[in-house]
Amino acid sequence: MSGGVDSSVAAALLVEAGHEVVGVFMRQGRPPEAEPEPARPGHQGCCGVADALDARRVADRLGIPLYALDLTPDFGRIIDSFAAEYGRGRTPNPCVRCNSWLKFGRLFDHADAIGASHVATGHYARLDRAPDGGLALWRGRDAARDQSYVLFDVRPDRLARMLLPVGDLPKALVRERARALGLATADKPDSQEICFVAPGAHAALVGRRLGGSRAGEIVDAGGAVLGRHAGIEHFTVGQRQGLGIAAGRPLHVIAIEADTCRVVVGPPEAVPQERLVAADATWLVPTPTEPFECLVQCRAQRRAAPALVTPHGGDRFTARFTGGPEALPGPISPGQPAVCYAGDRLLGGGWIAG
Repeated sequence: MSGGVDSSVAAALLVEAGHEVVGVFMRQGRPPEAEPEPARPGHQGCCGVADALDARRVADRLGIPLYALDLTPDFGRIIDSFAAEYGRGRTPNPCVRCNSWLKFGRLFDHADAIGASHVATGHYARLDRAPDGGLALWRGRDAARDQSYVLFDVRPDRLARMLLPVGDLPKALVRERARALGLATADKPDSQEICFVAPGAHAALVGRRLGGSRAGEIVDAGGAVLGRHAGIEHFTVGQRQGLGIAAGRPLHVIAIEADTCRVVVGPPEAVPQERLVAADATWLVPTPTEPFECLVQCRAQRRAAPALVTPHGGDRFTARFTGGPEALPGPISPGQPAVCYAGDRLLGGGWIAG
């Protein structure tokens, strides 16, 4: 229970269904460099003091116990990974790490310790049977809120002990249920994607975590120097705004060279969009051994695109996008997940390596 409306209603639905529900709030701590001060107006994180109080109010309303688990060391590992990825010239996704390492990782240890059968969250995704009778992970019924993408890295053996109570509901109905139940979180704003740093402030966090920004040159594809930048942590592949150079034509980031700290820019057509290589794959289906066609999603807020996926030894794969220019997935950013779907069913995914 994060203190948000989704997990509040998830708990309420489980109580209504007759389950014996135990609420858990993840205390993450706040490393000094994690939240630049002052926080930006409107910044809505999660798992802070106010969120803990909201979770307590909801638990009291539902008549269930609430325990606070101190996961500060585990959460520090997520922030370390976040900073290290930017230092490598990649664009990280800490929400995926939080789900696989903490929410559907460490919380299973707590579930085992208290004899709980399942771990439930307020994610907008669904668990249902596949045509072969096995349990599968599907997109949430509310396509605009679907969060299956950030669950791709959850261990497949966890599925049978997961519950996703709001996955079949639209967000509007979740808030309506919360109001009807008199829950304190009914009209609380949604948390932002990265909970431990304000929007636009991640570069400062990364610089402090790594002992300084990684400044360098901005160059074109031929190596000609066009300017300088304050740190590669300010950039992601495909970025157009904020380059800090005047070239008289649209330029986008087409590569980030971590070893030289150079940011390479070029015209829109040079941004990689047609092929990717993914590593450290997790499959929720039997590990593929032959090429197959599916839909591949490369960012949480982007549409999935048709692709031919070719496995390489189980934990790596390539994806070649086959739908034509109008169906490309958008810029392919190393460090982001590439998640494979068959329709609404999540098959698996990996981390984009190039």
